Amino acid sequence: MSAEIRTLEPQVVWNKFADLNAVPRPSKKEEQVIQFMVDFGKGLQLETFTDAVGNIIIRKPATAGMEDRKCVTLQSHVDMVHQKNNSTVFDFEKQGIEMFVDGDWVKAKGTTLGADNGMGVAAIMALLESTTIPHPPLEALFTIDEETGMTGAMGLEAGVLKGEILLNLDTEEDDEIDIGCAGGIDVTATRSYNEKALPRAVQAFEITVKGLKGGHSGMDIHRGLGNANKIMNRLLYHASVNCQVRIARIDGGSLRNAIPRESTAILVVYNNQVAAFEKGIQGLRDTITAELKTVEPNLEITLSATKAPKKVMGLGSQDKLLKAVYGAHNGVYAMSTSIDGLVETSNNIARVIVKEGKIKIGCLTRSSVNSAKMDLADALKATFELGGLDVSFDGDYPGWNPNPDSAILKVLEAKYESLFNEKPRVVACHAGLECGILGTHYPTMDMISFGPTIRGAHSPDERVQISSVQKFWKFLCAILKDSPKK
Repeated sequence: MSAEIRTLEPQVVWNKFADLNAVPRPSKKEEQVIQFMVDFGKGLQLETFTDAVGNIIIRKPATAGMEDRKCVTLQSHVDMVHQKNNSTVFDFEKQGIEMFVDGDWVKAKGTTLGADNGMGVAAIMALLESTTIPHPPLEALFTIDEETGMTGAMGLEAGVLKGEILLNLDTEEDDEIDIGCAGGIDVTATRSYNEKALPRAVQAFEITVKGLKGGHSGMDIHRGLGNANKIMNRLLYHASVNCQVRIARIDGGSLRNAIPRESTAILVVYNNQVAAFEKGIQGLRDTITAELKTVEPNLEITLSATKAPKKVMGLGSQDKLLKAVYGAHNGVYAMSTSIDGLVETSNNIARVIVKEGKIKIGCLTRSSVNSAKMDLADALKATFELGGLDVSFDGDYPGWNPNPDSAILKVLEAKYESLFNEKPRVVACHAGLECGILGTHYPTMDMISFGPTIRGAHSPDERVQISSVQKFWKFLCAILKDSPKK
């Protein structure tokens, strides 16, 4: 890890971020980071404990003269999305993130950076450790597994927290104050299929889709980025229409909350149709790259001969699969009618895996309107069921309804304007924030979300702006210094 990260200002925050990023913390495998946070809190001799699901709570008394202020809960999640480039050799369960400075940005070497939400965690750690920053009674809530189910927030029981105000530090534009977010639900389609013996007189090929930007399946869904699973399915569908092809394997995408960047497929083509097949793939490759050249300049679609597989899909199963994925909606489904420019409802076809007689397709459907979320989920269910797949819904979590009359919002708006001589943008986002879930457990808690500028979250292009972290830290300290009285 580059030592230059620790010299950045504010050093108290960047040093904590460097400490945190030395600890492996992929979602659902947070044992090491949980222990790290517990050791941190107890090392400061602060009240520190974990709840039944593994969330960490650390409490710090108010600084002298601020005992009459409302208790503020500072909240961020300790897990991170684990994504890497295919060419990067990295073990997220054993290695710390390798960071470097690039101008005004901190980036990682071929992996996600973990600024989402590590910068929020680091800022809270710096406040807990400080002996000079004035603040009200503080309660730090470090949740687990935000990225793959929000099970930490969902498992937090009512009555555990004492704060009257919650500052969620998980927003990714430093001029925004977030007052609402989308809810989500996992849509999973599965089925078995009969494998058939490899036909005679065939040539095996591997198709690869790579070089896509990827990104956050909520915050980036409106950008029209390429989805590797949809691109691959388009290639395979048209190949199957024009030639006799038999699919042996498909492996595309990874996490539900990441727009899929890569996909590979193994298939066979009858020898007498190889030339037509190659010409068709090359033509469609040129068409797709032309369509996406503005937003995906590094897209690569390659076709190469490969070792023949032992078995292939049956034609009936193959036909239904390709039609189902082709018909399944991906991307923005509806824009908000109440907040200009906000994506209301969307779907990300995040994972497609076909091998050894099993099909599994994983989607994440989001919406700020619960009925619209379920409407799209039902539409996907119907589409996949027409393809003979079984569909299940899991991980349903609520959105966070905006409250423009929030008392803490007024405080933050005034403070931002006084510090930076401009008004902040008060927004709702299409990402999933834990405020919606926490609000069901603590309905009277006044909640707000803000943070530093982060780009490319959930992809190896993730980066955080150094000057923005300085702005964010100044804002956070100022809010706590002038926090509301009881």
